[in-house]
Amino acid sequence: MKPEIRKPKSQIRELLETVGSAVLIAAFIMIFIARAYTVNGDSMLPTLQHGERLLVDKISYRFTEPSRGEIIVFKNPADTSEQFVKRVIGLPGDKVAIIQGVVYVNDQPIDENYTFAPARIGFLAQVVPENTYFVLGDNRNNSEDSRFGRVGFLPRDLIVGRAIWRYWPLNQVNLIFRPNVFKTLTF
Repeated sequence: MKPEIRKPKSQIRELLETVGSAVLIAAFIMIFIARAYTVNGDSMLPTLQHGERLLVDKISYRFTEPSRGEIIVFKNPADTSEQFVKRVIGLPGDKVAIIQGVVYVNDQPIDENYTFAPARIGFLAQVVPENTYFVLGDNRNNSEDSRFGRVGFLPRDLIVGRAIWRYWPLNQVNLIFRPNVFKTLTF
């Protein structure tokens, strides 16, 4: 029996197979695992700047719920073609209020050292409905967030994912953590 002789693949075919594989892997990651997001606007100052790029984890919220203090990306309820980035402040069942610039969650004031300035526009005490979240921008006086009807209480199914890593600009590369105030308070 003669051994079978295989013809070597052409360079073009090898290139197409490599590029095709890379595209499929990238598409899988973007659809199911993580996504790049560019911050648009000043609503998260001083934490995030306009034009910064984030890696958004899309998979963890399939297994766990968002936590207070996490920065999330979500589809705008008024126009789902837009995406916003804000901080989760209130969870389903929490009582949330903003009185004279101070945010209260379940009647406890939050010491927010990560905001640009106290909010000039308040929010009367309300309980966050089931399957929704109360979100605020860190730049409270320049943020379209849960205080306003266009966003309101954010439905869970509009959350795209959690911001986990700032990768641009290079001098600002870092992981994104919840502020310590949300780790120490008991609600």
